Amino acid sequence: MKSIEIKEVQSKRDLNKFISFADKLYKGNKYRVPQLHSFEKSTLIKEKNPAFDFCEAKYWLAYRDNKIVGRIAAILNHKSNEIWNEKYMRFGWVDFIDDIEVSSALIKTVEDWAKEKGLTAVHGPLGFTDMDLEGMLVHGFDEIATQATIYNYPYYPEHLEKLGYKKDTDWIQLEIEVPEKVPEKVKRISDLVLKRYDLRILDAKKSKDILPYAKSMFNTLNEGFKDLYGYVALTEKQIDYYVKAYFSIINTKYVCFVLDKNDEVVGFGVTLLSLSEALQKAKGKLFPFGFIHILKALNKNTKIDMLLQGVKPEYINKGVAAVFFNKLMQAYIDNGIKTAISSHALETNKAAIQIFDDYNTRQHLRRRIYIKHFE
Repeated sequence: MKSIEIKEVQSKRDLNKFISFADKLYKGNKYRVPQLHSFEKSTLIKEKNPAFDFCEAKYWLAYRDNKIVGRIAAILNHKSNEIWNEKYMRFGWVDFIDDIEVSSALIKTVEDWAKEKGLTAVHGPLGFTDMDLEGMLVHGFDEIATQATIYNYPYYPEHLEKLGYKKDTDWIQLEIEVPEKVPEKVKRISDLVLKRYDLRILDAKKSKDILPYAKSMFNTLNEGFKDLYGYVALTEKQIDYYVKAYFSIINTKYVCFVLDKNDEVVGFGVTLLSLSEALQKAKGKLFPFGFIHILKALNKNTKIDMLLQGVKPEYINKGVAAVFFNKLMQAYIDNGIKTAISSHALETNKAAIQIFDDYNTRQHLRRRIYIKHFE
């Protein structure tokens, strides 16, 4: 058997191979949700992703006998290292066959570049920002993933641990059973908070109604997430990028912005009808028929993904989350939604987990960030 050959992605053709490898590796898998290739390209191409204003990145493919057997990305986020006073390299987009020689060669390539750059550790899976897919699945291998999460085979974490990587932190997601009616406690807290702090819920009928508040929402996200693991505040260019990418498919029934008397967003919940099964049918492509599956899922569904929730720091522990969950849960009930999947929360972020104490829940997924410090 020939040894592994690592080749850096240098061309558009190489990038297409890099993106499509995971689809081939997981062909027939009923749990993985493939990303749209067009969106993957917009993330990985320097000219399209504003994160490259402060990031460097390289991508590699692993070959054996001229056949692709693995892939990996390395990302040097200068802004993150500056904010967190670290000298870390990130790895992401990591996939490989169940062969330690392959995973070892890929990881070593990232480590070599990190050492060349004078860094002290490698951690991941991480993307350019927290808006990218992150975390290696360690629990929930028999659960269908959401459109915003990584799925991987059970042997992935086994390989990383053999290669000297240790747990740095975990994120968890919950599956929430939508109740027949919103708990009275949640309604009561919501009403009280709105009156006590002179807040109101944005009355949005169409996506264009929330666009004027998008920047304020992302500012609240930046403020509320700034102390969470590895978070780097989004820039104006990045905010514009994500507004264009996501806000066009938002259904305002499943979004809630809580505003103060100055019309600033102090809390928000952005949720979206699940695209998991639609993306599986689309197989990473919008055309010729992928968009039809997605439109159907956005029109009729019984499952919803809670993509983003956030509260301004000065309103944390004041019940603002009850306001947007009261509104959102009622919308789910009114529209026949049976199940909601929470956004991922750090296992140490008790406040983000406890907001679901009034509902029937179970742990859906657990994903891990691994780290290896150089001696």
